[in-house]
Amino acid sequence: MKTLNDFNFKGKRALIRVDFNVPLNDQFKITDETRINAAIPTLKKILKDGGSCIIMSHLGRPKDGPEHKFSLEHLVDTLSNKLNVRLEFADDCIGDGAFEASSNLKPGRVLLLNNLRFYKEETKGDEAFAEMLSRHGDVYVNDAFGTAHRAHASTTIVAKYFQDRVCGYVMQAELENAKKVLENAQTPFTAIMGGAKISDKILIVEKLLDKVDNLIIGGGMSYTFFKALGGNVGNSLVENDKLDLARMLIEKAKEKNVDLQLPIDSIVADAFNNDANSKVCNNHQIEDGWMGLDIGPQAIEVFSNLIKKSKTILWNGPMGVFEMEKFAKGTNTIAAAVVEATKNGAFSLIGGGDSAAAVNSLGYGDQVSYVSTGGGALLEYMEGKTLPGVAALE
Repeated sequence: MKTLNDFNFKGKRALIRVDFNVPLNDQFKITDETRINAAIPTLKKILKDGGSCIIMSHLGRPKDGPEHKFSLEHLVDTLSNKLNVRLEFADDCIGDGAFEASSNLKPGRVLLLNNLRFYKEETKGDEAFAEMLSRHGDVYVNDAFGTAHRAHASTTIVAKYFQDRVCGYVMQAELENAKKVLENAQTPFTAIMGGAKISDKILIVEKLLDKVDNLIIGGGMSYTFFKALGGNVGNSLVENDKLDLARMLIEKAKEKNVDLQLPIDSIVADAFNNDANSKVCNNHQIEDGWMGLDIGPQAIEVFSNLIKKSKTILWNGPMGVFEMEKFAKGTNTIAAAVVEATKNGAFSLIGGGDSAAAVNSLGYGDQVSYVSTGGGALLEYMEGKTLPGVAALE
């Protein structure tokens, strides 16, 4: 696989797939710039070489064609400031205006194409659409790890129309850090799995049981385990069709000498909102009408101590409903424990999605080893699946 440092972009028009699927507020201002910041070094390297950048991305999930709220025009000012160049914007990603803009693009200039998903052909992996996109550049760069698990036109199919296919810095760092955890983990290796559903994490949990020393389970998915063990979980989130699976995973962990840690206690509430009545409760004895929304003080202590003793840490998924201040302490404290372990020499990989959002919102982004930009893609890569966007660069 060619990486950016293997290639000189002088005089080349680089067609770059980035992941600028960023959150916008009601005024169309970006509320989290993590993904944009991650891609800037790739764009700067191409410009520094004397190349030009044609940037393509998706944003949100437009239903039928162009919608103003999903237009990439909302990103123009931010990108211009970060790159210190005046960005050109094409109101389409194909079509005469877009092709004219890309064919006339001079070295050192940047063109941002509009949302790829304004065309249904993008997510269908349409060949003709991919061929049209390929006309924008002389060389293809994929830096969108967050969409590498999708065989879309811009992430996978378009690559076949280029002799030169290059892996961007984000893609390279994501793959190197994932490999470090999967293939060269120092022990003790602790994986922290949170989030709502066990069904989203079955494959990764099974795979990790062959690798880790400790597996911490928190978040909504833990209540399925407690119910499987015969506990009373009240109104907590449970996947009743996954109880046998939870029991099987507990047995597998025992067989493989993995220390599977479930939270001893929870912060439970009588309603799913920040103003609900709440109390601490043992996880085997949650009363009807109450639901677990965060890990409790004993769980925080046990989990934190285990994390601080670890040399490799993989974290995917929050410990509770951290978006509500009342139920954020578990996630926040676990984040602080990961930071402390990292300061003491551990390697910590934060696996995209909500855990990345939590770490970044607490200002810990630069105090852990690596924060992944791709939640689903990272999980699939760690499950051992081939990512079409990565395979297309090989």
